[in-house]
Amino acid sequence: MSEVVGGAPEPVASETAARGATAVSSEVVEKIAGTAARAVPGVADLGGDVARFFNTVLDRIGLDEVGDASRGISAQIDGTNAVVNVVLVIAAGHVVAEVTEAVRAKVIEAVEGYGLHVTAVNVKVDDIELSGPPAGA
Repeated sequence: MSEVVGGAPEPVASETAARGATAVSSEVVEKIAGTAARAVPGVADLGGDVARFFNTVLDRIGLDEVGDASRGISAQIDGTNAVVNVVLVIAAGHVVAEVTEAVRAKVIEAVEGYGLHVTAVNVKVDDIELSGPPAGA
């Protein structure tokens, strides 16, 4: 049965588990992680070259929001454990190690805030965004 602590019954794990299971899809984790990664200063964009190209095409035909939420992010979920992979474009003038560590910390904080445990956040810097006109132009 349950123990009584402070006058209120405390559920026993087996009673709770018998009432159903909760599963979180990788898409949910990808959206959470994508939002967190975009908030880090020095992150110019998310996704590799091909993903950004297709996003540009979608933007031009009026589908601005399609694919943006989780672009550049993939997640593997095993129960309550998550491994998150982030592909990003770094803004020129930012230190790669500082930006990637900030992304890692922000993603872990955001995902774990939803009750999951992040076992790894792998960050790949795919490109650099140079501002201004090209040299010699």
